[in-house]
Amino acid sequence: MRKRETSWLANKQSGSWSRPHPHPPPYFRGNMLHISTLIVLVLSPFCLPAALVLCTVMQAVQLESISTVRVRYLIIVSTLGKKHESILLGMDFPNSESDQCTIGLVLPVWSDTQVYLDGDGGFSVTTAEEIRIFKPVSMQTMWSVLQALHGCCERAVKAAVIPGNGLEWAQHYHQHIESDRFCLNEWEAMNDLESVRRDSNGQSSADRISNEVLIKEHLRDIMRTEDLDNLTSKMVHSALETRIGFDMRPFKEYIDNEILVTMAQMDKPSKIFDYLYLGSEWNAANFEELQKNNVGYILNVTREIDNFFPESFTYMNIRVYDVEATDLLSHWTDTYNFINTARKSGQAVLVHCKMGVSRSASTVISYAMKQQHWSLDMALSYVRSCRSIVKPNEGFMKQLHTYSGILNARSAMVFAASQRTLEAKVERPKTKVSTQGGGRGEKKSSRGRRGG
Repeated sequence: MRKRETSWLANKQSGSWSRPHPHPPPYFRGNMLHISTLIVLVLSPFCLPAALVLCTVMQAVQLESISTVRVRYLIIVSTLGKKHESILLGMDFPNSESDQCTIGLVLPVWSDTQVYLDGDGGFSVTTAEEIRIFKPVSMQTMWSVLQALHGCCERAVKAAVIPGNGLEWAQHYHQHIESDRFCLNEWEAMNDLESVRRDSNGQSSADRISNEVLIKEHLRDIMRTEDLDNLTSKMVHSALETRIGFDMRPFKEYIDNEILVTMAQMDKPSKIFDYLYLGSEWNAANFEELQKNNVGYILNVTREIDNFFPESFTYMNIRVYDVEATDLLSHWTDTYNFINTARKSGQAVLVHCKMGVSRSASTVISYAMKQQHWSLDMALSYVRSCRSIVKPNEGFMKQLHTYSGILNARSAMVFAASQRTLEAKVERPKTKVSTQGGGRGEKKSSRGRRGG
């Protein structure tokens, strides 16, 4: 990774950067030429000396812009290694054809960073008393970046990233803020913006609830039938007004929240086997999806998430956090039996944690190793092929290695015992038959006498 990143050298030309573009990762959304240029700039030794810290670009999404010509992007940059630190970068291109960009914003992700929907098709990020509002160009884009930001905020809390205790490397990006004043004004204009919205327009509670049910029904139909990569919040609001026939402004917050819930529920659980699904909190909360997948059992591998439908499903709870010190291994015999109970019942089981990445994924991998008699590498590769975001934390990986050793030792013991049993059957001595007294010779004589 270091060799690849440090080999992307950029040329500094009048405060901007240009570079023949490499192939961008698939989870970046925007103009491919732009994305490639962004990767080069962000990971360039000119901005970030390789000897200081090793970073990666986690997410790159295009934002709406006041200008009809300029193009803006939000970039999430995170460090690699044990202590995960992240920053947000605002990047500016003069037009859609340009391969040159500049940095216009650097926003650290501290442990106090909060992310909120702004009720107008965007979201706000509050960190160290700074507030910025970002409006991705589509709902699919916003969903992607919110997922990434959620992970960054969680890691910042766990690592206690506060001013004076982390993110020293971010200063190297601050030194390269070189967007022109027009661009800087647009980034800085978000500083004190607040969404102007009202919870109601004089409607009674019953009328509002009735309207929300109607909005939810049409909203889900729109999102099922439209291309989410090109669908914006404004387009949804406009389509709802056309369909339903009343002003959507009093329902901005409700609509944006429902958009996120719907996006999450459209993010399907991963089918590992015919009877086993791996998913997230959102999948565990989607009653219709659970029924559709014939789920009768739910394995909840979290401490922070309650069981959503205890009257409708059989639950098992492993109350643990996603930290390296968590002991998952001691639970895997019980989780194996629980999953097999579901399999034998003819119903499916959903195994979930918060995002379906680490805790629940590790538990499913352990099950696959034992049930299929697979090696750790084979089980991990197979589960990851079903759900590409699977990534057990380092502590869980160590426990999976230990579990692999336990399973191998048991297999060796069973094999040795069966071999001993087989050898005993093959080498068992023949019973010795005496020819004296009541032996065979005497019997022959007796038969002879009876025959005479």
